[in-house]
Parts: sequence; C-alpha cells; structure tokens
Amino acid sequence: MPKRCPAPSQTWRTFLTNHIRDLVSIDFFTVPTARLRVLFVFVVLAHHRRRVLHFNVTEHPTAAWTAQQIVDAFPDDSAPSYLLRDRDSVYGHVFRQRVKGMGVGEVLTAPHSPWQNPLAERLIGSIRRECLNHVIVLGERHLRRTLARYFAYYHRARTHLSLAKDAPHGRPIERPELGTVIPIREVGGLHHRYVRRAA
Repeated sequence: MPKRCPAPSQTWRTFLTNHIRDLVSIDFFTVPTARLRVLFVFVVLAHHRRRVLHFNVTEHPTAAWTAQQIVDAFPDDSAPSYLLRDRDSVYGHVFRQRVKGMGVGEVLTAPHSPWQNPLAERLIGSIRRECLNHVIVLGERHLRRTLARYFAYYHRARTHLSLAKDAPHGRPIERPELGTVIPIREVGGLHHRYVRRAA
C-alpha cells in the first residue's frame, strides 16, 4: 500500500500574505560618496501600506547600532509581531537579544535568497532608480537629507499597484471642479506631485 504524503506546509507567499499587517522588513544597502567612502543605509519597511517606518545612515554598522535603530523605529510598545530579515552578520547577538526582549519574532530568509524579502528589495531598488542614481552623495548629512526628501515624496505621492495606485499615506480624490492640475516639484525636481488648485 503506498504511503500518503502529508499535506504541504504553507508557501512563503502564503505566509507573507497571512501576516501582512504584522510584518516588518529590515535591510541594509550601501551608497558610495564623492569622497570615496561607503555609507550604509538601514531601512525599516511596514508591509501593510509599504511605509518606511525608519531609516538611518552610518559608516560603521554594528549589532549594537542596529539594535538601537529597532528601538528607535518602534517606541512605546509599537513593535510588530514579526521581523523579516536576512542572515547578515551585522544582526549579531546584541541585536537578536534586543529584538527578543521586545517580543518580536524573527523570520530569517534562506542564505543568498534576496527574493524572500521582496518588499525591502523592491524599496531599495526604487530608492536607487528614482533617487540615488541621479545624485552625487557628498556625505552622511547630505544622504540623510536626500533620503528624507525622497521618503516624503514616496509616502505622499508615489503610487503603488499593490495599493490600488494609492500612496502609502493615502491621497484624497480631487474632483475636477477644484481647479486645474498643477505640478509641485519633489526631491529637488527629480519627481513631481500633481494637485488641483483653483485659478
């Protein structure tokens, strides 16, 4: 008699879909500067509305620095249920202990599998294509300022297909009777936000 195969466990996509409201991704990416330094950018992304909850820049990331970023991202018991991350060595013992102390479950991607953290990887690609590929970064302060401007545009005006072409913070529908459409420059003129204004 043939053996019955057990029912398969849920797929990775099913896990992400089931926990979208309770899931946050974190990741690092590097940015070279005009002075030939390499800066590391840490981003925290909420899956539900694709909001960037926190970012910071450093030249020397450590487990203690990264743990402090998690605390800064989730003050006053606002931590999510799950934290999706890769297996980078920067998430050392200090980081893991801090996350555990906050009551957050860590979900680790498989080694060398960036596609298992798709929203963070997509965000980083968008930051590069839509902003950093068009800017020469001078230093940490300049990079922070540039990213802050980009994230303001990203949250208020940049549409997402997964959000039914809405922005992460939501945009009200503007009726034609409000006036003509005018462009407002964003991110130093790299992008525009369009609103209706009375003439």
